[in-house]
Amino acid sequence: MTIAHITLATRNVARSRDFFADTLGWRPIERPGNIGQPAAWLEIAPGQELHLIEVPGFQPSPFEKEYGRHVAIECDVREFDSLKSRLTAHGAEMIAPVRPTPFERFFFRDPNGYLFEVVAAQREGET
Repeated sequence: MTIAHITLATRNVARSRDFFADTLGWRPIERPGNIGQPAAWLEIAPGQELHLIEVPGFQPSPFEKEYGRHVAIECDVREFDSLKSRLTAHGAEMIAPVRPTPFERFFFRDPNGYLFEVVAAQREGET
């Protein structure tokens, strides 16, 4: 089994869609027309999607942290600096990891307050 999609609430669908498209390269795709509120679909990878639903007054959970709910994505470590620059330019908050690991990684908070971890695609497992 694989993950088909992840749905995130957002305060502003267009801003969130553009943030993920412009920073992570996730491509906006067609979404169903039977949703009665602003929404956007993005393709993360073949067969994997991010669904964004606009929720007025949305606030992230205080559980959005390294030892809590977050989304981890892989990235070639050679792309870390350029990705960090794109993220910062688009309003992401960069956050240092709390604990050391045997591989490179970093965290960022998107404009809605969700926490994302970026881990080196070339890494060994933790023990």
